[in-house]
Amino acid sequence: MPVAQPLVLLPFLLLSLLPTPARGDLRLPAILSDGMVLQQDRPARLWGWADAGATVEVRASWQAEPAETRVAADGTWTLEIETPAAGGPYEVSVSAGGQTHRIRDVLVGEVWICSGQSNMQMGLRTFKGVPDADEVIAAADDDALRFFTVRRAVATEPRVDCAGSWQPTNPESIEGFSAAGYFYAAALRRERGVPVGMLHASWGGTRAEAWTHRDALRDLGGYEEELAVEYLDRTPEREAAERAQRATRQKRIEELRVRPVAPDRAQSAFDDSEWKTIELPATWESAGFPELDGVAWFRRAVTIPAAWAGRELVLELGAIDDEDRTWLDGHEVGGIGAETPGHWRVPRRYTIPADRVAPGQVVLAVRVLDIGGDGGLIGPAERMLLRPADGGGDAISLTGTWRWWIETRLDPPAARLVHANAPSALYNAMIHPLRPYRIRGAIWYQGESNHRVGRAYRRLFPGMIRDWRARWGQGDFPFYYVQIAPFAYGVADGAPLVREAQLMTLAVPNTGMIVTTDIAEPDDIHPRDKRSVGERLARWALVDVYGREDVVRSGPLYAGSEVEGARVRIRFTETGGGLRARGGDLTDFEIAGSDRRFVPARAAIDGETVLVQSPDVPAPVAVRFGWSNTACPNLFNAAGLPASPFRTDDW
Repeated sequence: MPVAQPLVLLPFLLLSLLPTPARGDLRLPAILSDGMVLQQDRPARLWGWADAGATVEVRASWQAEPAETRVAADGTWTLEIETPAAGGPYEVSVSAGGQTHRIRDVLVGEVWICSGQSNMQMGLRTFKGVPDADEVIAAADDDALRFFTVRRAVATEPRVDCAGSWQPTNPESIEGFSAAGYFYAAALRRERGVPVGMLHASWGGTRAEAWTHRDALRDLGGYEEELAVEYLDRTPEREAAERAQRATRQKRIEELRVRPVAPDRAQSAFDDSEWKTIELPATWESAGFPELDGVAWFRRAVTIPAAWAGRELVLELGAIDDEDRTWLDGHEVGGIGAETPGHWRVPRRYTIPADRVAPGQVVLAVRVLDIGGDGGLIGPAERMLLRPADGGGDAISLTGTWRWWIETRLDPPAARLVHANAPSALYNAMIHPLRPYRIRGAIWYQGESNHRVGRAYRRLFPGMIRDWRARWGQGDFPFYYVQIAPFAYGVADGAPLVREAQLMTLAVPNTGMIVTTDIAEPDDIHPRDKRSVGERLARWALVDVYGREDVVRSGPLYAGSEVEGARVRIRFTETGGGLRARGGDLTDFEIAGSDRRFVPARAAIDGETVLVQSPDVPAPVAVRFGWSNTACPNLFNAAGLPASPFRTDDW
């Protein structure tokens, strides 16, 4: 799959090179500026840079006496001042070495960080925008709801400052806010009536590894290859060299797209006995070639039954990352290239004419061009088959062992400039500079870009949460997140495994998760309903942080199961007054016996449990619910909140 971020050169990337301010000047970080919101109920931490040994004096308009500290030998200083009850506006002045900085229009209230990838980055009008964007923007007029949006940047090492400024909510400013973050903050404003400040740091298309400190990745293990890559910070000279390399690489890609294909590799008589084997579906990265971009061939022999002779066939290969040309016994039957939108996740479905179908052994040959990211025949398995077009007869599965051979390797760039998905690149530039600032907690919307490594996300995501908490030094602050929405990913179990990892992360203390299966748009990775996202996240805060007892914080969550003869009873927490089936009978339950073959199941609510069964599975062993990329099931609680997908097995 093409990886866009490393190849996009934007001016804001240079912000990652912000240096430590020079000694001698009294400097404050960007976040300590006019309009800031300080966290109530705890000391505010202020910091900056000045001449070593100088005395720094801080005066807050709510305090009678100033606070003082001495600048350290490295030119840094830090101190804390008590905060008053929520309110304002106030003023804070910082003086050292004859210089004074005044921070005006300071409010005290609740401060939260909102972070993640594009679904957190999405504004009221960016991407498709929220459904009622015009009305929301026109009504936006709340000086006590403010955003500090961190300008996007990358860095190879942790930075001490970032770029950004505080903005109050009004029709002119709100379009740049995170929509999910805005609706979250607006809900807190309505319920709490105190100022709310949101620290917004997000970047579309990014993986959790980029938001995690290198030391945490090293401690987690499994990221040794990524961490071994030496990235360089961006400079104008390096970016010019990268542009030249990229142009050369693109020329080579175009040559590979149009070069004549040696016909012998597509013929059934070709001897591929010296080729390697690979189990498909899979990426070639998972087969031990993590740095491979270029062209590879795949071949497999298939026996056509006599009953299929002279009948039109349908060949399905699942998604192929990125581009392909496909042959049956040397006759080209199809191919999808870069001219097709989203070609790397489009399931291939090609027709084989009846006059080409004869009984006996034939050979499928697929030439795959991958220009970046993962490559190969990636499935899902149930979409890889050969069958008669008229539906008569069993399909032949094409999963399993194929032979493959690497025709051409694309040279990697000579210099690896840091990009948005490099390990720790976003933590270094966009999170590390915020750490000294006191916050109440965090909300998070990310995981889509980790859909190919859902099992690894089980460790990565909770590891990131623990690392953020350790580096903020504020204990186990609340961390609430969004379970990724249904979307037609090209990888089987891609989304279910990430959702499972997110469900498992609830074991981390003081976390909360919202479910979005009912507000999804399975053909679009960016669901428009960010109001529900923000307001559902706010439910967790209202209950767990602010003590509301009349609010239901979550939809039903899987708590356990028992086999009762021919049926399985599923237990839940967070039933919120009872379980409900919205719009008819319960959907998206599957059941399996010891053969591990799941079939659709009948499910019915029984009190605060669900009974699942199927006449095809008289001795059930396991149940799955909502276990697909695009499932939008209809189990809710009485508060109207959807149940999280789950499975009782670990197969």
